[in-house]
Amino acid sequence: MTFSNDKAIYIQMADRLCDDILAGVYADDERIPSVREYAVKLEVNTNTAVKAYDFLARDGIIYNKRGLGYFVTAGARDRIMEARRKDFMENILPDMFRNMRLLGVDIKDVEAEWQRYGESL
Repeated sequence: MTFSNDKAIYIQMADRLCDDILAGVYADDERIPSVREYAVKLEVNTNTAVKAYDFLARDGIIYNKRGLGYFVTAGARDRIMEARRKDFMENILPDMFRNMRLLGVDIKDVEAEWQRYGESL
């Protein structure tokens, strides 16, 4: 995984795990990789992975079964989606609209790109 400089690495790791949950890689109550496995997979310090898991556990996305590891909390996918939609609507979309106005991009241009993007999936 390539990390960017705009966010803490543990947050980026948590985001990636959330992406996997959204994509269906991990279902409700399914075990996720151990902290050590995830750290090795992403080539980061184990303490950074611990921070990512603690962050997700505090948000109710994952939970720890003592001696067994971490699991996806029931309803985590819906919670992630709701939080990301809220962030998109409150933070990303207003900036996108501002840029569209500044650059003279019409909503029809965006619709055309949306269609073209959908075809490439």
